[in-house]
Amino acid sequence: MADHYYLTTPIYYPNGEPHLGHVYTTVAADAIARYHRLAGDDTFLLTGTDEHGIKMVKTAADAGIEPAALADRVVAVFEQVWKELEITHDDFIRTTQPRHKQGVQKIVEQLLASGDIYLGGYEGWYDEGQEEFVTETTAKDQQFKSAISGRPLVRYKEASYFFRLSKYAGRVLENIKANPEFVQPASRRNEVISKLEQGAEDLSISRATLKWGIPMPNDPQHVVYVWIDALSNYITALGYGSDDDSLFRKYWPADLHLIGKEILWFHAVYWPAMLMSLNLPIPKRLYAHGWWTAEGKKMSKSMGNFIGLDKLREIGKVQGYDALRYYMLRAAPFGSDLDWTDADFQKSFNELANVVGNCLNRTLNMVGKYRGAVPPLGEQDDLDRSVIAQTKRLGQLLAEAYGKIELQQCAMLPVELARAANGYIDATAPFKLAKDPTKASKLDTVLHVSAQAIYTALVGLLPILPEKAAAGLKQMGVDVAGKTLAQLLDAGLPVGHPIAPGQPLFPKAEAGK
Repeated sequence: MADHYYLTTPIYYPNGEPHLGHVYTTVAADAIARYHRLAGDDTFLLTGTDEHGIKMVKTAADAGIEPAALADRVVAVFEQVWKELEITHDDFIRTTQPRHKQGVQKIVEQLLASGDIYLGGYEGWYDEGQEEFVTETTAKDQQFKSAISGRPLVRYKEASYFFRLSKYAGRVLENIKANPEFVQPASRRNEVISKLEQGAEDLSISRATLKWGIPMPNDPQHVVYVWIDALSNYITALGYGSDDDSLFRKYWPADLHLIGKEILWFHAVYWPAMLMSLNLPIPKRLYAHGWWTAEGKKMSKSMGNFIGLDKLREIGKVQGYDALRYYMLRAAPFGSDLDWTDADFQKSFNELANVVGNCLNRTLNMVGKYRGAVPPLGEQDDLDRSVIAQTKRLGQLLAEAYGKIELQQCAMLPVELARAANGYIDATAPFKLAKDPTKASKLDTVLHVSAQAIYTALVGLLPILPEKAAAGLKQMGVDVAGKTLAQLLDAGLPVGHPIAPGQPLFPKAEAGK
């Protein structure tokens, strides 16, 4: 029976259209999901939208529409973009859906029954963008502005229900310390530990002054507020709290929550504490990736360096979305901050064309011209054996990289194999070997080794370049449908497999400006 692998993106606020940040997280999750499906794992990828909260109310009011209308309009854009990008999510959860509302109310009822939710009052500073209360000391340190957005904090005073976060903070801290892989990368884990060691106050989880949300089951004058509403999506989407929780029983706990670093605290502290209160297993891993800047500066529409849908769609139209996927995932070690430059994007595209595309094209042409089919291995020397060994290692190296969520390596390892194959072809000069009948055995080896290397590189690129890698393999006469990674890698290209000249995989084109 295949292993289960459940991974999630954050659920995104639909108070604006998706941009580079949303696309980056979702593509990263999609690449991981595609890899695990290829590896034979029973994989479930969840994404969705977080539609309640003050930000939605204010954005809708500014537009002169109701929050529900705003949510419907923007969610449709998210769903369309994921379709265009061919994101392979298995479910799209909306926090306004009845299934989610039912699940959240069940969760709140359980927390009330255990005494972990109580009615109190709150007066203090609130970061509306982060949906988070801020202590007086922190507010002063930040000059009463959000540490994330820079916008002014808001003073709130109202009755509120609270979750006893302080009751579970010690256990949460112990778990993080005992399980180094739970919060990654390590630098973010250390930040969470440092902050948590200073203690954690109980968490306000309701609003009486806001009506856009899920009513508290015990007190409909209050609505459930972030973060119980938002974080619960990871289990309500699986049917937790419903009549059919078979998916929950099958897939929970999550193998990976993929998030941006700005929401790590809520996922690393609030969410495990809630699950502990519910007597449910906590996720196996949280991975907080970095932020994008553009040309060295924070992205801003007013500055004209904002990477939004128009630019992303233009790239998709000119160079293809696979080129975008590759650039995003190879731009920096996963977890680090990233900087978009048009020059780097073009360099990344040229790498695909000049390394992968060129290796495929020249291999197809020379095998097709000299033999018409994959020849058997002939005489070998150390150079041949070195490329053969590198080809055979790729599957294991990718398994290790995906296991560690090292997505830059996942993108680059197959390309480096193609680069090695190009160097090998340059060094062995098969066009010269073909002119000497006494070198026929050596030519067989070069053609065989080159074909297996680019074939293996393309197989390794399937999660990163799903369209282009499959197209390249099709040019080699290989249909990947229904085959696992192991089947594709173990089989290789059989001796006698017909090969014909191909077409450029990455036609050169200048990016639209």
